[in-house]
Amino acid sequence: MKSLLYALTALAVFGLAFWAYRENYATQQVLKETRGLQREIGAAQERLSVLRAEWAYLNRPDRLMELAELNFERLGLLPLRPDQFGRVDEVSYPVQPALLITEGVDVSGLNAQSGEEPGQ
Repeated sequence: MKSLLYALTALAVFGLAFWAYRENYATQQVLKETRGLQREIGAAQERLSVLRAEWAYLNRPDRLMELAELNFERLGLLPLRPDQFGRVDEVSYPVQPALLITEGVDVSGLNAQSGEEPGQ
C-alpha cells in the first residue's frame, strides 16, 4: 500500500513538473509576442509623429497661399471675407410635418371594442 502511495505521489510530481514546464514556455512565448507588439506600437507612434510634422509643414499658410496664387486660373480660390459668413438666425431649418393620428389610442384601460378591461 505504501509503494502505491509513493508511485502516485511520484506521478503527481511528474505531472505538476510537466505542467509547470509547459506554462513556463507558454509565458515566455507570450512575453516575446508582447515585446514585439510594443516595438510595433513604438514604430507606429514614431511614424505618426513624422506624418503629423509633415502635415503641419505642408499646411503652412504661406505655402498654401502660394499654391492658391499659382493655381488661381484653374481653381479660382479667393481668400475668405467676413461677409461670406451668415448668422445663426439666418439659417432656415426644414419644417417638420405634423404627425397624423389615424387610429385612436386607448388610455382608459378599457378595450374600446368590447367595453371590457384588457386581459379578461
